[in-house]
Amino acid sequence: MESVEKYLSEVLAEIKPLPAGELALGEALGAVLDGDVTALWALPAFDNSAMDGYAVLAADVAGASVDRPTILEVVGEIPAGDTAAHTVEPGTCMRIMTGAPMPDGADTVIPVEQTDGGSETVSIYQSAEPGASVRLAGGDARPGDLLLASGTRLGAVHLGLLAAGGRASVQARMLPRVTVISTGDELVDPGAELVRGQIWESNATMLAAAARHAGCPARRHPIVRDSIDAVLAAVEEALPDTDLLITTGGVSMGGEHDVVKAALGSLGTVTFRKVAMQPGMPQGFGVVGPASTPIFTLPGNPVSAYVSFCLFVVPALDALQGHTAGERGVSRTATLTEPVRSPPDKRSFLRGILDAASGRVAPVTGQASHQLASLARANALVIVPEPVTSLDAGSTVEVIELP
Repeated sequence: MESVEKYLSEVLAEIKPLPAGELALGEALGAVLDGDVTALWALPAFDNSAMDGYAVLAADVAGASVDRPTILEVVGEIPAGDTAAHTVEPGTCMRIMTGAPMPDGADTVIPVEQTDGGSETVSIYQSAEPGASVRLAGGDARPGDLLLASGTRLGAVHLGLLAAGGRASVQARMLPRVTVISTGDELVDPGAELVRGQIWESNATMLAAAARHAGCPARRHPIVRDSIDAVLAAVEEALPDTDLLITTGGVSMGGEHDVVKAALGSLGTVTFRKVAMQPGMPQGFGVVGPASTPIFTLPGNPVSAYVSFCLFVVPALDALQGHTAGERGVSRTATLTEPVRSPPDKRSFLRGILDAASGRVAPVTGQASHQLASLARANALVIVPEPVTSLDAGSTVEVIELP
């Protein structure tokens, strides 16, 4: 059997990043930057007010207090978006709104709460230092400053920064498109009536949702029956609109109905192997089609499929975007609340409930690879290394938090 690390390294060695393209900001959430982004203009672009209040000269309000207010003439008002030129002379002020450009001559904003709110004259009850409540041009970034580094996965704040910097689009690697195919004569669509021997298909629903949760557009292919021709046809149909393909089922070791192995064993570079892990020992991977599209053939048991997705498919999705920082799936330590057992020579990924505040993790009841209900209760995977067959309560373990 191969180790988890060796198998993953073989997978990632086959992945070639998708080409970069210009993405509109509305399409770029989750995409990975291809190249640094620098500020084209100052942020903010002009000195502006951080408060609703009055634009004044700090020298005019020195010594102002509630008992001895400074009274200034109000010579106008500047709303946000005002593009006119304004000037404040000594002894005068202008009412100003948050975000409005500062008038020439003024160096300070007195919040309206520290005044009587007057419109012709205003009584100011507190002094202020020059620059108080003023957002200076370039205070956030100056032209040429690095805004975002190449390789950044774009989140909501990153997109906001790009928009604030005047960019409507950005050069980034496209989000990988994922297609999930479940195979098996026993499968029927959820909601359909079952007969003896049938089950409702869940893996493609779960894995397509997991891919979307990882930030990728994903679709669930219609169920494929246990036929070599049907599997090959489904793969051929999916390839034109897919950057990563997942099949689930039909890859167990030695079963005569393992049609995925039979269909894909001679297609592209797909190979099948045993990985020293539980759940998820039978794995298959390769590239197929004219674009060398990566294809994962995951086990049919739902927990095996999901754990395999977390360990192998998510890093492959990152690699397709040229992103190898590994911020997803990073382990942390926790303390076991109950003893656990593990088979020899396999790395176990046990379902558990992690209390992040206390740093304790409780294994859930029901660790078989078909028990999806126990996976739904879990929020973490407890890692038991290959040489270890048992751990006592109180042991320190590595855990991977589930998304």
